[in-house]
Amino acid sequence: MAVKTADARLEERWRDILAVHARTMCEIDRALHPHGLGASDFEVLDILASESSAEGDQCRVQNLVGRVHLSQSALSRLIGRLEKDGLVERSVCAEDRRGVWVALTRKGRELHARVLPLQRAVLQRMLAEQEGSAARS
Repeated sequence: MAVKTADARLEERWRDILAVHARTMCEIDRALHPHGLGASDFEVLDILASESSAEGDQCRVQNLVGRVHLSQSALSRLIGRLEKDGLVERSVCAEDRRGVWVALTRKGRELHARVLPLQRAVLQRMLAEQEGSAARS
């Protein structure tokens, strides 16, 4: 049996991380689908909920770009869908007309609170499975 090189081990670890991410996102999608959300939708709602403790608190869309794994245009489309569903509101930044603010609506905050335990349960299960398989390796 050939000894693995450092590059091969690094590549294997990277592929394991990608596989865990893909499986976890699929499981989150399955858990949230009955509530009309996908994993990326939830991520945006979750960031907004954690960034804004009170109703009406706003976050610049630009601040979300680096925190979700979507391109700026994909994020903009996602926010548009969330807005159409009444979960967020967008407004133009008065100081910089190119900037856009986004805020959770009451409906968005309530939906987030309802599905948060589902998403966290999936994370807990999937990451526990990953830790268990890593310990066996």
